[in-house]
Amino acid sequence: MLVSYRLYLTCNEKEELNLKILVTGATGFVGKAVTQKLDKYTVCLTARREPLGNFAEFFEKIISSTTDFSDCLANIDVVIHTAARVHQMNDKCEDPLSEFMEVNCFGTLNFARQAVKAGVKRFIFLSSIKVNGEKTERGFPFRFDDNPAAQDAYGVSKAKAEEGLLEIARTSNLEIVIIRPPLVYGSGVKANFQSLMKLSQLNLPLPLGGLCNRRSFVAIENLVDLIIICIDHPNAANKVFLISDNSDISTTELLSLMADAFGRKAIFLNISPRILKFVARCLGKESIIERLCNDLQIDIKHTQDTLGWTPPMSMTDSIRRCAEYLENID
Repeated sequence: MLVSYRLYLTCNEKEELNLKILVTGATGFVGKAVTQKLDKYTVCLTARREPLGNFAEFFEKIISSTTDFSDCLANIDVVIHTAARVHQMNDKCEDPLSEFMEVNCFGTLNFARQAVKAGVKRFIFLSSIKVNGEKTERGFPFRFDDNPAAQDAYGVSKAKAEEGLLEIARTSNLEIVIIRPPLVYGSGVKANFQSLMKLSQLNLPLPLGGLCNRRSFVAIENLVDLIIICIDHPNAANKVFLISDNSDISTTELLSLMADAFGRKAIFLNISPRILKFVARCLGKESIIERLCNDLQIDIKHTQDTLGWTPPMSMTDSIRRCAEYLENID
């Protein structure tokens, strides 16, 4: 019996206690990064395919409402649940909400209920800031205690999963920790952030000089650090935490940081955001421009105060790492 579990442990004490941790989505961007930092623990992994590296056990699993997780949950102390159905480019699914709900909500709740039966002590759920909404008004950042206002299928599925998990926590001994990140970036990231990084290498004039928005992001190093803190911090149980780099910037500033990381200077044309949005709407790219132009700010004071946590890596340093990674693989 792990009688010391509810104490906040030092690194040496963690090694002596040797918690057994199960990470889902181990081949994903976040899951892989978390796994690499869990060398003080006995680590088991689940994913759709076997990852590379040293770990205690691997279980090939999909997250669904009918999956049997009993074998991979045996003797597990803490689950770090990063697996999810994420946004699909050119998604041709006829009913996206049902697909997102099956994995992100029903599959997660099925997993958590089986974790209760297996005697798991803590379940860390990687949610999304999309539970709060898609954008903020200037001066009114998202907070941990905002009412959910998800607008797309992905956000709705995460919000419903959170609701179900907190109900499980109320009716069992399983401690739930919910973390809502914004866009996560870092070495190896794909999709839109990588596209912006590559665009910043080209020294092309960009029509984004008129933007003065403010957006929050989170470096993978900072997200992983918070996840590891939440493994055993006594104040983390049954709470929702918002996370960011605590350094909000405009899209123009972001691209300037990226260009600087490659040893270049960003060139901008001063075009009105209204014109950009009009052109994007005509081209069917409105959602992309909305993300580039709108505000999305996050208040992480509750996370900092509750856990005594500060993001360990600056955005500048993390973007430099991204640039070095891209230059090495090109």
